[in-house]
Formats: sequence, structure tokens, C-alpha cells
Amino acid sequence: MRAAPALFAAAAASYTVNCALGASVALRLVDTRDVRWVHHAVYIATCALAGAAASSALWGRPRGAARSAALALAPAAVPLAVIPYAGTRTTRHPLIALAAAPSFALAVIRSRR
Repeated sequence: MRAAPALFAAAAASYTVNCALGASVALRLVDTRDVRWVHHAVYIATCALAGAAASSALWGRPRGAARSAALALAPAAVPLAVIPYAGTRTTRHPLIALAAAPSFALAVIRSRR
């Protein structure tokens, strides 16, 4: 099954969209006061897609690439789990969010081997 690379790409795309939306709001380029739930919905989608991608270590083909990509993505679970508790009015929130970026990038690269 070759769905694993697509799941890693979808998780990384969702993460990227969420970071871009968050940065746009922080820079006051976008006003989401009436639709604050959108950022939260994309965060939930990112977590769900990352979890599904990580599960490809069990079923993905080629097995070596799927396992390697899942291991690369695993460290992203920490910032994804911590970010809801980081507050949004300090620099801590975006720094924690960006801590997951290398894991998502490396997982996409490894899933395509």
C-alpha cells in the first residue's frame, strides 16, 4: 500500500497551513475573531493526520521507508501535545509550534524513499 507517503504529505501540509494561519493572525494580516475555531480545527486535523501517518509504521509499504518516516515524525508529538498549554500571547506558542517543523519535513523526505 502506497498511502503512507500521501499521509505524511497531508500531515505536513496541514501543519504548514496551521502555522501560516497562526502567523498571519499574530501579524494581524488575518482577523479570526469570529472564526477562531478554524485554527483549532486545523490543529486537530494536523494531529489526526500525524497520528495516521505514524501508524503507517505498522502497515505501510515499503516497510522500511514507512518505519523510518514514522520514527522521524515521532518527536513532533511532543510539541503538538504541549502547544495547547503554551498560551498564545507570548513567543512561547510559536516557538513550540515551530519545534515540530524539522520532524514533519524529515518524515516527508523519508516517506518518499
